[in-house]
Order: sequence, then C-alpha cells, then structure tokens
Amino acid sequence: MKRKCQRTLELIFHRPVSANVRWDDVEALFIELGAEIESDRSGSRVAVVLFNEVRVFHRPHPHPDTDKGAVAAVRDWLKLHGVKP
Repeated sequence: MKRKCQRTLELIFHRPVSANVRWDDVEALFIELGAEIESDRSGSRVAVVLFNEVRVFHRPHPHPDTDKGAVAAVRDWLKLHGVKP
C-alpha cells in the first residue's frame, strides 16, 4: 500500500475521530483497496463499490475535509471487512 494511503488509513482509525481527513485521500484509499467510485449520483453523493457492497457517501464541500461522522462510518465499514492500519 502506498505510504499516503497508509497514513490516511491511520487517520481514519485514530481515536478520537480525526476532523483532518481529506475526502480526496479517502477516495484514493478506496481505489487502492480495489473500489470503484461512481460520482454520477445526485448532488455531491458518491457511490463506492467495495467488498461486493455499495455504500453512498457525501462528498464534502466547500471544505475538503470529511466530517467526523463520515470518517467513523468509513472506519466501521473497513473494520467490518478486516481492513486495519
């Protein structure tokens, strides 16, 4: 795994939940794990196809940082499928 993706994974699993996780870095991590990103959803929603599942997330705007709730949801989803930092 690329060092940048490893750092993003560490931020996602950090306790307390970090508010400094850039959404672009989360998407890069998903792609590194083999995901397909579908951004043709309404508004700023993106579908992430990973682990034979589809999860829909809200791409943050106007700021690039992911909110804490989304970071926790990503962490729980990754943890459920055995992904660890």
